[in-house]
Amino acid sequence: MIDQGFCSFLEYELSKAFSNSTDRKIKGFWCDGVLLPDSANEISKKYINDRREVVMTVFLGTDGQEKYTLILKFGNRSLSCYARDLDIKKCMPATTEDDWYHIDIPGKTLSIYLL
Repeated sequence: MIDQGFCSFLEYELSKAFSNSTDRKIKGFWCDGVLLPDSANEISKKYINDRREVVMTVFLGTDGQEKYTLILKFGNRSLSCYARDLDIKKCMPATTEDDWYHIDIPGKTLSIYLL
């Protein structure tokens, strides 16, 4: 389920991942908040099943205050878990890896790829 608890979890996981990054541009980044979408419809099972992603807002940067668009993309495992009301936190890749997210700094966009 995508709720405030998941947003808090994601905030801490992102900060850990950035500190483990080998990319000098994002090594000093940290996350200071993940916001739920404005509409509850955007986190409904049908919406996510149809689109396989949800767009949210995240605050990142060296001061954690820059507003970015977050695109949370669902892989097969996370999509299946979401559809069955199972915890999608276990679908988050390891924070020691850096191939599950992509940051477009000029475009202020962060894409996350769940398993």
